[in-house]
Amino acid sequence: MSNGGRSGSSSTSFHFIAGLGSGLLSAVLLQPADLLKTRVQQSGSTSLLATIRDISQGPNSILCFWRGTAPSALRTGFGSAIYFTGLNALRQNVARSNVLRSMGAVEQGGRPTHSSSLPKLSNMANLMTGAVARASAGFILMPMTIIKVRYESNLYSYRSIAGAGRDILKTEGIRGFFSGFGATAVRDAPYAGLYVVFYEQLKKRLSLFMHKVPVAGELAVGMKGSTSASINFASGILAAGLATAITNPFDAIKTRIQLQPRHYKNILHAGRKMVREEGVKSLFDGLGLRMGRKAMSSALAWTLYEELIRRAELAWKTPREGVL
Repeated sequence: MSNGGRSGSSSTSFHFIAGLGSGLLSAVLLQPADLLKTRVQQSGSTSLLATIRDISQGPNSILCFWRGTAPSALRTGFGSAIYFTGLNALRQNVARSNVLRSMGAVEQGGRPTHSSSLPKLSNMANLMTGAVARASAGFILMPMTIIKVRYESNLYSYRSIAGAGRDILKTEGIRGFFSGFGATAVRDAPYAGLYVVFYEQLKKRLSLFMHKVPVAGELAVGMKGSTSASINFASGILAAGLATAITNPFDAIKTRIQLQPRHYKNILHAGRKMVREEGVKSLFDGLGLRMGRKAMSSALAWTLYEELIRRAELAWKTPREGVL
């Protein structure tokens, strides 16, 4: 991978594959939390325990908690692949750009100094690149997001992804596949930007705390893999928790618009209607579930992604050094 002015040592296709694998794993493992969050958010009067009891009473109760795994895995898997690939490209360009040098790499020589082999940027650059990459990936995957959310709810009786797609197209047209995109973008762009800022800062702080690594210290590839993975995982959990708490109202609004577009027309209308009818508390429905789910999914996805990239970096570097 490219760091600063160095040519790319891991290809774009590998970033895509690493992102796809990490996204698929987190989606499958954490689908029950996503399903419960959707059910709780679809109605402010439903508690988590009541939702769990309702799902458990159905046939094949255990499998019912994984309802919607297929669209969720497709959405999260390919969404992560597109996001990580786009984010890497943006960060590489910012790190190399003379125009944006003040926003770019902050370590000497473009070298990473802690548990990551990824480019190191300023907080503003991390915020901007994370937001742009997430919003772009969200727009591309929006139709699958709509299908996923409706598949998870009990307001629709979809039996397949194709059947859900046909029903949405028939009843709402192409526009139906992008219901709630405004709320989704307002949620995802700040979340992703804040996440990258918190994640990078936490990795640096934890590395300094655990290993006393100086700010101009050793390369990340020199740090033990188990240690760097632990730091990345802990940083991912903390960063996701902070970013989720800040952006949850937009997630609650987004869910309502996607499930009931005829009742909730846009972000402002949905927000006012929810607060007027159910109180401010409705904007934080599913916060605990979302924080837990996002903390684990982000930590798993980013740790696995960075570990795959780190190993690719080592595998690439060794033969090159042998040739030189």
